[in-house]
Amino acid sequence: MTAELLLAFIAFAFVTSVTPGPNNTMLLASGANFGLRRTLPHMLGSSLGLMLLVLSFGLGLGQVFEQVPVLYTVLRYVGEAYMLYLAWKIANACAPSRQASALGKPLSFLQATAFQWVNPKAWIMAIGAITNYTPQDNFITNVLLISALFVLVNCPTTSAWIVAGSLLRNWLQDAQRLRVFNIGMALLLLASLYPIFADSGLL
Repeated sequence: MTAELLLAFIAFAFVTSVTPGPNNTMLLASGANFGLRRTLPHMLGSSLGLMLLVLSFGLGLGQVFEQVPVLYTVLRYVGEAYMLYLAWKIANACAPSRQASALGKPLSFLQATAFQWVNPKAWIMAIGAITNYTPQDNFITNVLLISALFVLVNCPTTSAWIVAGSLLRNWLQDAQRLRVFNIGMALLLLASLYPIFADSGLL
């Protein structure tokens, strides 16, 4: 892989990691509801899940989807259903003192890792990384490099969303403010689906 291509991929990874999407919306909401420390497993699981998705696509999963295109449709509906469920949980989160009765706790490391498999933006990121930035020469080595770099870029950029949410935590101690904030985050999560599916041709 040339230095120019490597720098281009790092820019791609940064832009796709830092811009709004399902992961970052949930991390922002989790940071506001649970704080930085309790949301870290969610962030790490998201990054690991993305790395595994890139690895899987690079090592042959993409060919499976080319041969069985109906899997894209299945992914779309499973992803939409799960996003609706998560949006409902976020919208119904209570003030921090009553979290246990609503969200209960942030996504765990394993839940966040598994979530990437139904996250349409993560699929677009993985497909873009492999098809546009992974040379065929020494392909396996390049897939491993791309996957590792995605984690190195993804962790600090997504953590900024948790920090932003945690900084709002004191201001959101007011139950009414938190209610409005969580409903807004739920709506933003749902709104993030449309451009993702439209750009990927799934709509």
